[in-house]
Amino acid sequence: MDIYVYFNPISRLILHFLLLLFLASSCLNNSSVVESCMEEERRALLSFKQDLTDPSGKLSSWAGHECCQWTGISCNNRTGHVATVDLRNTYPYTTDDDQWNTTEYLQSCLGGKLINPSLLGLKHLSYLDLSSNDFQGTHIPKFIGELTSLRYLNFSSTQSLNSVAGEIPTSLGNLSNLNYLDLSSSYSLSSKNLNWLSHLSSLKYLNLRSVNLSNTGVSWLHEVNMLPSLLELHLSGCEIGGNQLPLSMPTINFTSLLVLDMSWNSINFSYPKWMFNLTGLTKVDLSGNSFSGPFLDEFVRLKSLQHLDSGSIGLKGQFPKFSGNLCRLKSLSLAWSQIEGGIEEFLSGFSNYSFNIMESLDLQGCGLVGKLPSSLGMLRSLQHLYLSSNSFWGSIPEFIISNLSSSLKTLDLRDNIFNGSIPQSLGKLSQLVSLYLSYNSWEGNLTEAHFINLTKLESFAVSTTQPVPIIFNLIDYEWIPPFKLYHIGMINCRVGPGFPVWLQSQTELVWVSLKNAGISGLIPEEWLFKISSQIQSLDLSYNQISGKLPFRFNSFPNLLSIVLSHNQFDGTIPSSICSIQSLSDLALNNNQLSGEFPKEWGLWSSIVIVDVSNNNMSGNIPSSMGIPSSLFTLKIDNNQFSGEIPSALQNCSALERLYLGGNKFTGSIPSWIGSKVSTITVLQLQSNSLSGHIPHHLCSLPSLQILDLSHNRFSGTIPNCLNKLTSLISSSYGGWNYSGDFEVITVTVKGRASEYFLRNEVLLTIIDFSHNDLEGEIPEEISSLVQLATLNLSINQLSGNIPSKIGNLHLLETLDLSQNQLSGQIPQSLASLTFLSHLNLSCNKLTGRIPSGNQLQTLDDSSIYEGNPSLCGFPLSNCTEDGGNMHEPHEADDEKLGLYTSAVLGFIIGFWSVCGTLILKKSWRYAYFQFFDHIKEKVALAIALKVARLKARQ
Repeated sequence: MDIYVYFNPISRLILHFLLLLFLASSCLNNSSVVESCMEEERRALLSFKQDLTDPSGKLSSWAGHECCQWTGISCNNRTGHVATVDLRNTYPYTTDDDQWNTTEYLQSCLGGKLINPSLLGLKHLSYLDLSSNDFQGTHIPKFIGELTSLRYLNFSSTQSLNSVAGEIPTSLGNLSNLNYLDLSSSYSLSSKNLNWLSHLSSLKYLNLRSVNLSNTGVSWLHEVNMLPSLLELHLSGCEIGGNQLPLSMPTINFTSLLVLDMSWNSINFSYPKWMFNLTGLTKVDLSGNSFSGPFLDEFVRLKSLQHLDSGSIGLKGQFPKFSGNLCRLKSLSLAWSQIEGGIEEFLSGFSNYSFNIMESLDLQGCGLVGKLPSSLGMLRSLQHLYLSSNSFWGSIPEFIISNLSSSLKTLDLRDNIFNGSIPQSLGKLSQLVSLYLSYNSWEGNLTEAHFINLTKLESFAVSTTQPVPIIFNLIDYEWIPPFKLYHIGMINCRVGPGFPVWLQSQTELVWVSLKNAGISGLIPEEWLFKISSQIQSLDLSYNQISGKLPFRFNSFPNLLSIVLSHNQFDGTIPSSICSIQSLSDLALNNNQLSGEFPKEWGLWSSIVIVDVSNNNMSGNIPSSMGIPSSLFTLKIDNNQFSGEIPSALQNCSALERLYLGGNKFTGSIPSWIGSKVSTITVLQLQSNSLSGHIPHHLCSLPSLQILDLSHNRFSGTIPNCLNKLTSLISSSYGGWNYSGDFEVITVTVKGRASEYFLRNEVLLTIIDFSHNDLEGEIPEEISSLVQLATLNLSINQLSGNIPSKIGNLHLLETLDLSQNQLSGQIPQSLASLTFLSHLNLSCNKLTGRIPSGNQLQTLDDSSIYEGNPSLCGFPLSNCTEDGGNMHEPHEADDEKLGLYTSAVLGFIIGFWSVCGTLILKKSWRYAYFQFFDHIKEKVALAIALKVARLKARQ
């Protein structure tokens, strides 16, 4: 001890000396910092740049010798070697389609079909980020595995745009120093095995989102289990099936894991118990799967232990085993997974921890039913609660609101069946940032009290499914809210009649939806101008707003969507609307607009949907309309447009829905439909003055689901190539892949015009050729369209028989062949159509017995078959044994009747022509009877001679 004390001052002196030496060496190193990169590395970067496209000029600084100062390049301060290449696309990523501009994104991308191997010249590179660019699906180069100094590698892509594609090279297993690896893609990367992964023993972050791992079997888990330092694992949308996820594992090595994301795979059985051994987990996302039973049982077991003393005899060493499973969990998502009951037990399993720190709980779309349990209020640290798209009913418990008033930031209760009034106590949630109450059965009023303490509120959405709207009932008309909203959505709520003061006070709005809000009058120009610089989506549809469209549309630089449909706007569409180059959705339908389309249409570079239907617009479609190749939907039906269908539309290579019906178009169907543009799913040309034959090139539309050519002047025959319409033949083909919220289609179904939202009507498949001058037979090939729901060929000049295999159309709901010249019998196969609810075969020349059985027995309206005099059977009169109508004369009977009538008339005429002459002319009468006397004598003599000869022989 004495010796220690004696030497202690000396030890301190030595320590001070070493510290001074370190500081001196540091100063010396700092005085010799290298400011320019190595020449060899500079040339390597320039070679890399040569194979890149750079539309935004991001790499314009890559010139001169000071490459360490170039954009995205960083060098080691002491050695001068390039250490960092960070060229990720910084275009702001958002999952909200209404705020995403594909054109701007592509313009901000670096691109190219080749990643130049000159990067191998950067031997000291530790950080490489080429994420969110457009390398047009090129493969990840194998040479990346030779950059052994890498600690960070990112090739990820955003949205649905590909950065890299193909098989992940196994050479990445050479990157033994790697800490961070992000290969998340847009369904363009795959891996047959992950053997290379086990060599990355230093890996802390791994993201393989959307990489196809369906062919790896269970080996993917064994490789991941070899990563003891792993902190985050992201395997969302990797097509991992249930047989690829074992329920148990002998040992778990990656127990350091903090974040586990296995969402949107195909796992459909019990929750793997080995996951409960990952005791450090703070975030778990298993949404989009179908975990069941045992998962919930674990929470129930935890609940039963929550009240026990951890120091009790018999529990020592066991309690941490169970409670440790979830005691660090802050975020859990089981969204869009079916949880069969047990919601209260499930929630109370969390809420009764005295150490609970749960911050986010996502149970959207889990099929949950019932009232909200008060146990939710025990999650006192909860910040984000997502319960939308379930079947919760009743009201919001006061206990939840009061207990979460100081923590809750997001409350999402959309798309349930909550009823009654919205509680005023919601105004106590002082930390609330996002409040979503839409699509429930709310009643009553909203007042200032609902918002009194919501000073941090940024997003608010409310609507009711009840026929009586929610009334925004303010005591003080001049009330100014305590918040500044970015997003507002109030649908089927009465906030009018004018634009209220509280709404005009919201000048930071980015997303606005006031649909069916009872608003009338003019849009306040001052308010509109204040929000014009940042507004991205504006929906004021289904109101009574009047006046002209705003002429200062050029002050809206970021507007992506305008929905002003179902109002009372008049006048013309101002040309300034075309100056909004970011615009993707435009809906001005159901107003009183007139005039022509603006000629400046071609200024739009990213337009997707245009809907001006149901107005009074006229003139020709401008040729500039074909310039924006991004056009997806063009809806101009029910106006006064004229001329021919413009050939300029053939430039719209993405066009899928074309609505031109109810206008004055003339000419024939242009050849570019089906030849140059083959993506069309909806083609409505009804109620025009189009003529000519129905062209065969329409059969080259494999995605076509609605074809309406009715009420025109088409002639000729029905094409026999309709069996090439792939989407109407196979249920596995395509389907609707996009729809705006406002896109509504009007079609004639079951004999009447009806409106449908396309996104909800996947099976809305229609062929309507009615009201034309078509002739010839119905082609047998039409029986191949097994996905067809409506077939209308009425009011034409069609002849021949109904196709015998018409019963193959097993999804058919509407069949109208009325007012043609069809003949023969009704095919028996018609009786096999179990979905048929509307049938019309009237006014033809059909004969024989009406088929019976199945769905036909429910169609008891005799008008279905009227105008076919030789038909019989239910619901008409009974048939004779030979199949004819007993109340209608048969053709054979008609022939016999004619024969008998002719014979009688012939007898009468012949009798009186002879007898009448004998009676009236005396000389003829004497000669006639003398002739018979002479004949009688000859006959008597002949008989006597015959008798004499017979006697002589005897």
